[in-house]
Amino acid sequence: MTYQQTLDWMFAQLPMYQKQGGSAYKKDLTNTILLANHLKNPQKNFKAIHVGGTNGKGSTSHMLSSILQEEGYKVGLYTSPHLKNFTERIKINGIEIPESAVVEFITKNKSFFEYNQLSFFEMTVGLAFEYFFKEQVDIAIIEVGLGGRLDSTNIINPEVSVITNIGLDHTQFLGNTLEKIAQEKAGIIKPEIPVVIGERQDEVVHVFEKKAKLVNSPILFASDTSERYNTDLLGDYQKNNVKTAISTIKQLSGFKVSERAIKKGLLNVVKNTNLKGRWQIIKNSPKVICDTAHNKEGLVYVIQQLKKEEFNKLHIVLGVVSDKKLDDILPLFPKEASYYFCKPDIPRGLSAEDLQTAAHKFALIGDFYESVELALKKVLAVANEEDVVFVGGSTFVVAEII
Repeated sequence: MTYQQTLDWMFAQLPMYQKQGGSAYKKDLTNTILLANHLKNPQKNFKAIHVGGTNGKGSTSHMLSSILQEEGYKVGLYTSPHLKNFTERIKINGIEIPESAVVEFITKNKSFFEYNQLSFFEMTVGLAFEYFFKEQVDIAIIEVGLGGRLDSTNIINPEVSVITNIGLDHTQFLGNTLEKIAQEKAGIIKPEIPVVIGERQDEVVHVFEKKAKLVNSPILFASDTSERYNTDLLGDYQKNNVKTAISTIKQLSGFKVSERAIKKGLLNVVKNTNLKGRWQIIKNSPKVICDTAHNKEGLVYVIQQLKKEEFNKLHIVLGVVSDKKLDDILPLFPKEASYYFCKPDIPRGLSAEDLQTAAHKFALIGDFYESVELALKKVLAVANEEDVVFVGGSTFVVAEII
């Protein structure tokens, strides 16, 4: 198979949560363990940091990778979803996995995948683990895909476990309260392995402390620290992720990381890891900003940041997926902006017309467009140089404009 044929097979024939939603969510790790055994358990042959949480886990993972790269380590980085190219999910020192390695892995194991009906995510995790083992990374940063306890990545035994924060997202799978979601996220806390919690949230502190005590894991709340470092990742909300990353590095035993590497790593996250979509400025005059925040907790920070911008007029290109709780997120958006509602190009994208109807209930006024491309084309035609354009609401909306 060619690379494109390989991707077409992966996307078309196997369930994948990001595209189709609930039917891709597995209730146990049976298939992941089966696959790991088939691959001779590559995850047991490299050290790792496991990063979960509702918001900030992607940025935190990239910060950790950048810091360790600056110290000279060979660092694997596994994240999801990708924005433009599948290979973004698996990197070593910022370099994406070769397309040939993806083809080779799928071709070699295709009959096994088909026979056992493995999901897109299970396959991809197996690919990442085998690649990191083969390339003999010093350490891998492994981002949780969904939840924690039942996530396919949760077969690793990391050096440090990280949970950035807890918000009401993916409630149809993880539970409809912060406490229930925290219990799922706490599933990555391993016996006697240090755990760093990014934000001390009163509603869920007891969940993490109880689990840590049960398995005798040292626990640290990064928000209790007074660390202050600058980063090249824009947006005030990155301050929390910086604290989480530094606290994690300081809990990491067996790796020497200098102050210089911490400072330089945080200032070169984009350069070292090629991270995209976090308060990314993609155009000036007019200033066009995009951000992948897509739930209430993440959007609160982004909208606060947006209100600090200076502009003549604010334009917002907005698209969401169909399972998004609109009553939670739409009230966050400023009423004085002009809106361009659109549908991300995936099966579970919410129709632009339905989004417009819902938004009007909250006095968010604008026209709807059949695609993200058409919405952005329209706003660029009418915005002047002193205006600001924000594009967001979904990772998939941002992916289409980068």
